Amino acid sequence: MRLSGIRAGVIGVGFIGVAHVEALRRLGVDVVGVVGSTPDRARSKAEAADLPAVYDSVESLAADSDIDVVHVASPNHAHADQVRLLLSAGKHVVCEKPLALTSEDTADLLARARTAGVVNAVCFNLRFYPNCHQAMALVEAGDIGEPRFGTGSYLQDWLLLDTDWTWRLVPDEAGQLRAVADIGSHWLDLAQFISGASITEVMADLHTFVSPRRHPAGPVETFATSSGDEELVEEPMSSDDAASIMVRFDDGARGLVAVSQVSAGRKNSVSIEVDGSSAALSWFSENPDHLWIGHRLRPNEILQRDPSLASPDATRIIGYPGGHVEGYPDTFRALFKEVYEDIARGGPSEDPTYPTFADGHDVVLITEAIARSSQEERWITVQR
Repeated sequence: MRLSGIRAGVIGVGFIGVAHVEALRRLGVDVVGVVGSTPDRARSKAEAADLPAVYDSVESLAADSDIDVVHVASPNHAHADQVRLLLSAGKHVVCEKPLALTSEDTADLLARARTAGVVNAVCFNLRFYPNCHQAMALVEAGDIGEPRFGTGSYLQDWLLLDTDWTWRLVPDEAGQLRAVADIGSHWLDLAQFISGASITEVMADLHTFVSPRRHPAGPVETFATSSGDEELVEEPMSSDDAASIMVRFDDGARGLVAVSQVSAGRKNSVSIEVDGSSAALSWFSENPDHLWIGHRLRPNEILQRDPSLASPDATRIIGYPGGHVEGYPDTFRALFKEVYEDIARGGPSEDPTYPTFADGHDVVLITEAIARSSQEERWITVQR
């Protein structure tokens, strides 16, 4: 299906915004323009990263009738109002997670998107590592028996030092949850996607290890490291550096996940294992083309990503032959390809093959339950 006739805009020119532009260009999508936090910053970033033309505001981008779809890759606090504006302008929308900071807002955005009849997606891109689709297919086919226990982690180290800084540390911009909302949300979505079950109850312990932090007075790019030459401002912290979370699924399975942005040496490390009644499977993002399959009475297996051996679900999103490793940037290409095929058809399909606003709303409900569980030190039911 030809996607080259679709015209896109991107809100946000940081790390993720640039990743969106690059993935869209690989698909042949015409990226018309971008919006940054200020026109001057956007123009500077556009020149440095070879981005397309710069719009002076989100309003001017939304008003451009030539744009069919807009990607929202701005700071978290801006998502809800920007998505509402785009939906009212009739745009298809791809939004970075979280869809919004509260479930009240995510429920409203979901209802508005359904009323507008536009394609809507949330960027849970980790699903689109091919072996995550393969794992889902194996569970769905009953190849591991009845899922019983899911374990895993999402670990990073880019906020380990007290001089590490980003807007994600500011609750007014990122929300009260940080590690859980920023990266834990990916694991929660992935666990539900692979298992086919819904998380219904949570028990969480969230903790802030690094407080106070010292940071430059001006804005700091995500994943940037302090040069040591700036005058630093000291600020107390309240958002979570790390979390231990137990979960219960609606099919009776149990789970446990560790989330941290202060784990030295772990740059962007995701692991997930699903133990079933007859076999187990495990996937690790630092070796993404291998899926481990464990057995009790015969040798374990390593399934290498290969379109000639994979399930139809996995084969559909594989971009390269076996032995040619697919990584993080490829997950955006694979996700956007699924989304843009619906856009090319004129609207959302009845059963989308990508995460939608419904998935974004669901994960916010789970993270709200996690925050409440840590505060009240007890099991909390997800309020669907």
